[in-house]
Amino acid sequence: MHTVKPVGRAPSPRVFVVVLATCGLVASFMQTLVVPLIPAFPRLLNATPSDASWVVTVTLVAGAVVMPVSGRLGDLYGKRRLLLISLGFLVVGSVVSALTSSLALMVVGRGLQGCAMGAIPLGISIMRDELAPERVGAAISVMSSTLGVGGAIGLPVSALVAQNADWHVLFWASAGLGLVCGLLILFVVPESPVKTPAPFDYLGAVGLTAGLVCLLLPIVKGGEWGWGSGRTLGFAGIAVLILLVWGVYQLRRRDPLVDLRVSARRPVLFTNLASIMIGFALYSMALSFPQLLQAPGSTGYCLGLTMVQAGLCLAPNGVVMFLLSPVSARLIERYGPRTTLMVGATTIATGYVFATVLMDNAFELITASIIIGGGVGIAYAAMPALIMGSVPVTETASANGLNSLMRSVGTSTSSAVMATMLASLAITVGGVSVPSADGFRLSFVVAAGAALLGLVLTAFVPKQRQPEPLVAAVR
Repeated sequence: MHTVKPVGRAPSPRVFVVVLATCGLVASFMQTLVVPLIPAFPRLLNATPSDASWVVTVTLVAGAVVMPVSGRLGDLYGKRRLLLISLGFLVVGSVVSALTSSLALMVVGRGLQGCAMGAIPLGISIMRDELAPERVGAAISVMSSTLGVGGAIGLPVSALVAQNADWHVLFWASAGLGLVCGLLILFVVPESPVKTPAPFDYLGAVGLTAGLVCLLLPIVKGGEWGWGSGRTLGFAGIAVLILLVWGVYQLRRRDPLVDLRVSARRPVLFTNLASIMIGFALYSMALSFPQLLQAPGSTGYCLGLTMVQAGLCLAPNGVVMFLLSPVSARLIERYGPRTTLMVGATTIATGYVFATVLMDNAFELITASIIIGGGVGIAYAAMPALIMGSVPVTETASANGLNSLMRSVGTSTSSAVMATMLASLAITVGGVSVPSADGFRLSFVVAAGAALLGLVLTAFVPKQRQPEPLVAAVR
């Protein structure tokens, strides 16, 4: 298979990894880009709070839907090509959002930005195809960690811009970042020679998209619509029906969008289930910690920090995720990805237990967030290693896309559960509704439980015969 070489001489492996990881950071940054603006969107977009919430919801749903589809397209038609298309969606979506104050166009722009999430599983797969075996583990650890790092670092950056400049600047900046990443990919990253000679399953893609949209909408919007409402239950029922029919169709198709037989293998199945729990635990911190830091200090337990101060308090956990990537690679090499994922899940649970007991000042919350971030960094590095040690090389991108989808299902579920829990245990202080101290502690206990459930699910993953599954797979 012919490989499309980049312009100029071949880049060093370090430059290659840095470019792909940067693309991953920019893509994951889109998930939290507008979080500091959520309270102001009804005024900025002349919309009701319910309608304005779609600016966030559409990005989460689009990102979840596009990851498995873009992964399969990458396996078929070239991972570098699909990576460039993903970044193209990001740039177009950013420009659309930067030029409007209309809710409808903003939702369109944010949906296109969400399509950039396909860059992360594609980047992981390119690394497996292109790098020397001894470099694959560390590189994939770095790339996988960008799923958490981009969002964590993006929060304080977005808050700083939103507080000191016109809010449209955020979208112009994201357009510029996307354009720079696209140019770097063009000139640095070659097209992977590993492709699957098969037709694309268009009907399967439509079915999966419809099923995921109907599944994720009630999860994300259930608290607003009412968990027992006809709309929530109706979407959930339609999702179950569509996905069941889609599953039967995939099993009967010769070249399916998602090979369910491979996905049902014990290592892949339990890794994906554990990924849902780890994603749930990660997003719990993103929802609860900012509220605890920013809510009025008159409550006696909240800290009353500004938006920027709260963002800066949480930034170290993203840095720790990134810095622990090489450590994760060494753990995978020495003990295997299964044990590494178990270590990550245990570390996350430890961080939440710390927060449950000690949440009296910013230092304690920063410490808890660093512990949680470290656990997420270790766990996120181990997941693609487990997946790629268990699937054919021709299905790397689609398998990674499905695993990334499972993490998104976890974060979306966490968003719904935590928002409902904190709202139901709220108190009123000075006319402001604030989650109670018991509400925050309960959210930490639930998040710790999710991480421990991820630990239990990982225990059902069979031990790898060799401690270096990625190296064996690449050879």
